[in-house]
Amino acid sequence: MEAIILAGGKAERLGDAAGGKPKALVEVGGKPIAAYQVEQLAAAGVERVLVSCSAGQEDLFGEALGELGPEIVPVGEPEALGRGGGIRFAAAQRREDGEIYALNGDELVGVDLLRLLELHANTGAAATITVAQVRSPFGVVELDEDVVTGFSEAPKLEQWVSCGVYVLGEEALARFPERGDHETTTFPELAAEGRLRAHRHEGAWLTVNTPKDLRIAEEHLSANPGWPNA
Repeated sequence: MEAIILAGGKAERLGDAAGGKPKALVEVGGKPIAAYQVEQLAAAGVERVLVSCSAGQEDLFGEALGELGPEIVPVGEPEALGRGGGIRFAAAQRREDGEIYALNGDELVGVDLLRLLELHANTGAAATITVAQVRSPFGVVELDEDVVTGFSEAPKLEQWVSCGVYVLGEEALARFPERGDHETTTFPELAAEGRLRAHRHEGAWLTVNTPKDLRIAEEHLSANPGWPNA
């Protein structure tokens, strides 16, 4: 099986903490974010990883990820195509048809990829996305009409959000935009047709967008050696 890592992020919000690297190559716990993803994919049996990156950065990704097991195939975008366009462009370099994993390259999600694939296969969906619940960035005031009944500090919200880890079938890939974001085009269309499924993820999900996020990720990896495959 093959996979796509979407690695076109520029790490602008990370500032000096990025060291001038693409976001997917920013180091956390001593290795690039994307290295954790490649190792996670390898543990799930993936043998070939297509890395969607900006043109001119192919060698950076090849050198950083090339010794982790799977074959690494950097696919440089000639221009910014958006997330959906980047996945579609990289998918043209597949060797085989069929299902493919796709991951956002700037996030660490401790999802069971084999379970995700199994769920996808059992439902016959065009695509299956990993979803998780997030915590409110604010404390929540509990009300009964206009009477305050209590407070909750940063509670977990009832809604589910996409973690950026998918299994995509041929039907879904064929409907990805050449430019733009699949989560505002393809996925809503598939959802309206009942062709999109969700895998609920209860474990860790670490986004790395700011220096604070980077610190939190460092702390998590320090406290959990070998994550996410341990």
